[in-house]
Amino acid sequence: MENRRSFLKKTAMAAAAVAGTPLLESCGKQEAPSHDSLIVPRGAGLPITGTFLDEISHDIPHQNWGEKEWDRDFRYMKAIGIDTVIEIRTGYRKFLTYPSPYLLKKGCYMPSMDLVDLFCRLAEKYDMKFMLGLYDSGHFWDTRDMSQDVEDNRFVIDEVWERYGQRYKSFGGWYLSGEISRANRSAIDSFRAMGRQCKEVSGGLPTFISPFIDGSKAVDSASGALTKEEAVSVEVHEREWNEIFDGIHDYVDAVAFQDGHIDYNDLDIFFSVNKKLADKYGMKCWTNAETFDRDMPIKFLPIKFDKLRMKLEAARRCGYDKAITFEFSHFMSPQSAYLQAGHLYNRYRDYFEI
Repeated sequence: MENRRSFLKKTAMAAAAVAGTPLLESCGKQEAPSHDSLIVPRGAGLPITGTFLDEISHDIPHQNWGEKEWDRDFRYMKAIGIDTVIEIRTGYRKFLTYPSPYLLKKGCYMPSMDLVDLFCRLAEKYDMKFMLGLYDSGHFWDTRDMSQDVEDNRFVIDEVWERYGQRYKSFGGWYLSGEISRANRSAIDSFRAMGRQCKEVSGGLPTFISPFIDGSKAVDSASGALTKEEAVSVEVHEREWNEIFDGIHDYVDAVAFQDGHIDYNDLDIFFSVNKKLADKYGMKCWTNAETFDRDMPIKFLPIKFDKLRMKLEAARRCGYDKAITFEFSHFMSPQSAYLQAGHLYNRYRDYFEI
């Protein structure tokens, strides 16, 4: 007769299989299917090699993971070739990912875990680069003015460099977390100021931004609408981002445009403009390949694989330097709260023959 421990173990394994959630041991190469079910060329897209880590958000639910779950997720990331993880922000309004003495004095809430320390440790364990996103006060979203973020991050940048940057070899750069889409003098000046300080304090470690294109799907996440009539033209987008890049390129090394706000028919023309401008100013051109779907009335669910494939293929056609995603843990991880995410992970592995 089986003892209680072995019975429970078998029951848990069976439940995981039914739920479609791979066990940890499945991080290795999967067995090949009995026949080739893909009718498109495999691996024609730009592989995803970076991901945001979203634990401070206003429109994505928290998964309430601890160190065990995060460690498992880093293993899943590593298994498909991810080499860079980016904490999307050290804090948003009053919620923080690390116990910042400066921000706590300003009335922010004490976090229950030091996630910056955890992510640095896990990045080191799995031989990844960790990039830290700056603090977002929310002031920009209310006023379209980043000056408050510049002031707060004067202290935050120094704090995190002293606490983590000098301690962990995995600390490899900075994400300037303000998200813009159109010409904005405040944003240009602010990116310059924050980028300069990041580089000065860290000895020149790279910085990047991840703006969005003001396309037909650039609607407020709280809105019930999926599209809008007033979308930026390619010509206006090129003119405005030429002005922005001209103002920030000395202190911003890479740009990763979010790819979900334009129609799939427009991917190549906008991507080509982005690459041309980045090359002009000596910046790396990445794509932020969103792994959530903007085409559905439910916000937000894991994206259909073919939509992701088409975006990654456009990025490769246009000569992009790197693909990162928002965001693996919610929308692509086998242990995500969304069952579809694990299936997307499997389809991605089939496509890239991982």
